[in-house]
Amino acid sequence: SVRKMFGEYALYCDGKVVALLCDNQFFLKPLPEALVLIAEPAYGLPYPGARPHLLLSAELDDPDRLALLVQTVAAALPMPKPKKPRKKG
Repeated sequence: SVRKMFGEYALYCDGKVVALLCDNQFFLKPLPEALVLIAEPAYGLPYPGARPHLLLSAELDDPDRLALLVQTVAAALPMPKPKKPRKKG
């Protein structure tokens, strides 16, 4: 799923943020599990002050490969912590 955040988009897989879509570019979280699947990784910053992410371009033309990368990152990430309920009042 995709959610609009900070004027750009976050890509979720299995309830986990795996990538950011910023300035018409696809930034994947740079986990070691994904790095072994990319021969020559390129990096970029999705927004000022962000940590470097994998900048995917050629992979966008191969939906099976892109799905594999996204699913690999999702499997490697821990489940997000449950949100605390908002206090009323």
